[in-house]
Amino acid sequence: MLTRREQQTAIGAGIVTFASVAAFIGLATYSLLAAAPDAGGKALWTAYTARVLRFTLLQAGLSTLLSIGLAIPVALALARRPQLPGRLWILRLMALPMGLPALVAALGLITIWGRQGLVNSLLLRGGLDEPVTIYGLGGILLAHVFFNLPLACRLMVASLDRLPGEYWMLAAQLGMRPVAIFRFVEWPVLLRVLPGIAGLIFMLCATSFTLVLVLGGGPAATTLEVAIYQSLRFDFDPARAVGLSLLQIGLTAMLLIILSRLPVTDDRLPTSGHRVRRFDGKGAAAQAWDTLVIAVATAFVLMPLLAVLRAGIQADLPRLVASDAFQRALATSMLIALSSGLLAVMASATLIDARLAIADRRNASVLLRGFSAILDATSFLVLLVPPVVLGTGWFLLLRLSGSASLWVAWMVIAINALMAIPFVIRVLEPAMKEHRDSSVRLAASLGIGGWPRVWRIDRPVLTRPALLAFSFAMSLSLGDLGAVALFASNDFVTLPWLLYSSLSSYRTQDADGLALLLAAACLLLTIIGTSGWRMNGKHHAR
Repeated sequence: MLTRREQQTAIGAGIVTFASVAAFIGLATYSLLAAAPDAGGKALWTAYTARVLRFTLLQAGLSTLLSIGLAIPVALALARRPQLPGRLWILRLMALPMGLPALVAALGLITIWGRQGLVNSLLLRGGLDEPVTIYGLGGILLAHVFFNLPLACRLMVASLDRLPGEYWMLAAQLGMRPVAIFRFVEWPVLLRVLPGIAGLIFMLCATSFTLVLVLGGGPAATTLEVAIYQSLRFDFDPARAVGLSLLQIGLTAMLLIILSRLPVTDDRLPTSGHRVRRFDGKGAAAQAWDTLVIAVATAFVLMPLLAVLRAGIQADLPRLVASDAFQRALATSMLIALSSGLLAVMASATLIDARLAIADRRNASVLLRGFSAILDATSFLVLLVPPVVLGTGWFLLLRLSGSASLWVAWMVIAINALMAIPFVIRVLEPAMKEHRDSSVRLAASLGIGGWPRVWRIDRPVLTRPALLAFSFAMSLSLGDLGAVALFASNDFVTLPWLLYSSLSSYRTQDADGLALLLAAACLLLTIIGTSGWRMNGKHHAR
């Protein structure tokens, strides 16, 4: 057990961290609420806000249905082929989109599906005069499926791979046909995880910002977060931005409540290298179908990535890297990523340590147990207010002081750190809890506590998971556009904003080169983060 002083120190640090997080979010929300009366009652609910809300829910619902519907046959095909050559690499490929900045993925999709892209070139050669357009609702759905189909597929394959081998032996002995196997074996497994997967994807799509900003194509395809950005950045209509921000907070809160009541999907368990002998799908037709489905899904995910690589290599990278604009943007992005990553890890470790210290007390008071539950819900509190809404609240607050430009970098660092906290906690908490359970009694019996315990016992074990969490947080910050969108200026430019500016001004060659450089940096950090680590025989991965 920890000493009384160590418990008090950990709990006190947790109180300070939680109060800081709550104050940062609370002040932003307060500034929105304080500005709401000035916005007028009509600004909170107008025909415009109703239309934007309808489109937000429509595109999120359609994206969820498409992602789930297309992922099911791919997951079933991969689950039926545990001996498929390259299966491990296909599953790893399915993890790449989640580590790719949304802006880079949008550029890759434009290269494949845009007006001058590969698909339209093939269609024109085939005699079709009307090309496929990637802008508008169709482009948003395509981009969301690109990101969320692999996510859903990995989660489904993980569940199917955990089925005991006896299930397949019994199905073979009973001579079950493919339809019966799907109905009585596979579908019940999928049904347990589908609500959680669908809820997660709907949440991601409803709060999507960058993809809608780039691929929306106009006012007809605008979500709440993009409308907030446009209200401040282009129209400078704080009243409308406040009304939309409050609506966004309400929508996010409702989605989080629904998500908390859905079954939890665990993608940290092994999804590759775990082979179960199956006796179904041996026919030529079944093998051909599975091969076709897997090949199409792999090409759908791989082609935009290869397009970014090909276009980036063809860009004038030496000139781009040597330019002052790139070097300033790189320095700003790295400073923000390093600072926000470090802040996210420190805050998360403090919150986790406080919870473990409370759990370490034999007779914790009702007040302490309640505080532990509040700490557990901190990640949901962070997700309640999206980056654009947080930025809007602080934009309005700092505008009153007249010193907004002095605090821009700090605001972006804080917002990026807050957005990373849920992911960092997910990585750090299992490692810290397992290490605490296995070492605290031994350390106490040896009389090792305080800083010596941290340096000699905690540091060797927790350094690696802390570095993994740090790489996650850095990757999220490095590729983020939402936090910086409201604050970007000639004096404050990050790599994602420089890429977006190049794309908006039709400097496509520069945009291609920037996309490759940004993708390489983020994917390198993601590969480090998703490599996983082993502790006491248990595998932990993102």
